[in-house]
Amino acid sequence: MSAEGLLPRARGSAEVPAATGETVVETVGLTRRFTVRDGVRRRQVSAVEDLTVRIGAGEAVGYIGANGAGKSTTIKMLAGILVPTAGTVCTCGLRPVKDRRRLARQIGVVFGQRSQLWWDLPVWESLRILAAIHALPATRRRARTDELVERLEMAEFWSVPVRQLSLGQRMRAEIAAALLHSPRLVILDEPTIGLDVLSKQRLREFLVEERAAYGTTLLLTTHDMGDVARLCERVLVIDHGRLAFDGALAGLAGAAGADRVLVVDLAEPAADLEVAGVVAARHLGSEGRGLRQRLAFDPEVTTAARVLAAVSALVEVVDFRVEEPDIEDVVRRLYAATRHPPDASAVEHS
Repeated sequence: MSAEGLLPRARGSAEVPAATGETVVETVGLTRRFTVRDGVRRRQVSAVEDLTVRIGAGEAVGYIGANGAGKSTTIKMLAGILVPTAGTVCTCGLRPVKDRRRLARQIGVVFGQRSQLWWDLPVWESLRILAAIHALPATRRRARTDELVERLEMAEFWSVPVRQLSLGQRMRAEIAAALLHSPRLVILDEPTIGLDVLSKQRLREFLVEERAAYGTTLLLTTHDMGDVARLCERVLVIDHGRLAFDGALAGLAGAAGADRVLVVDLAEPAADLEVAGVVAARHLGSEGRGLRQRLAFDPEVTTAARVLAAVSALVEVVDFRVEEPDIEDVVRRLYAATRHPPDASAVEHS
């Protein structure tokens, strides 16, 4: 395929655009309840409850939570697939349900386990149909298609029917389909599920480049905390349909009370070190040139630099590293601190 007419881009750039004052997503008291039957009784279960969030243009936001927390329900309301029970939602300045057709030109959505491609058609034909649906002019379609084929490395399977693609190849094609019309907002629901390490890395690099080139707003839901850490500056945590945290990724660990860890290699064996601010210390056995110890500390109380200085005053340190809190553990701790009573999300009806 010809690469002529490629749109400008910033390949390899790690810079991402700063969020502007423009609002791309805004919800106020957004609520969605479902009625379920339990024998002869009915009850209402809240999938999303009183969600108030604002996402500015150019932001990259991770939307995380346990299975059933309400992530997919939120996405469906943002995209106009589900009607809210209460509250308001505005996506790209439009009302998702009433303006659903106009909104489709402003957003791109990828569901990891659902395809927007035609199963028996080659990739190029699926994208050509989608370009027609979005009414893209021929010159723009060719330029954007050339760009996506190159950046997502799709040339090798461009003429292969979708049903014959590997999972990694299909996800690259799905991303291309969602971005073909250069949407203002891209919503990715588990985009790397089931992918190998290399395929995940390729997709992550591409998404960073796309944001750097076009200022695309990204909303990412995933169970892969590596995706959040590498792609997002801000994190929303939802628990039983309610917002439990909204802030920077670094602040999530502090909000949950998770510890950072300083791992030190000592020149000589030593007993467990007792240092101010360290909440736990233990041996990891003899590795490398000295005895290795892990010292967990509360980042709200002290810093890695202070702990290292205190350790160095007691023993000779030959090497060290700092381990950040495991994000999944941080989320579990946050849930434990903010969890609502079990019956808070259900209202029984006779």
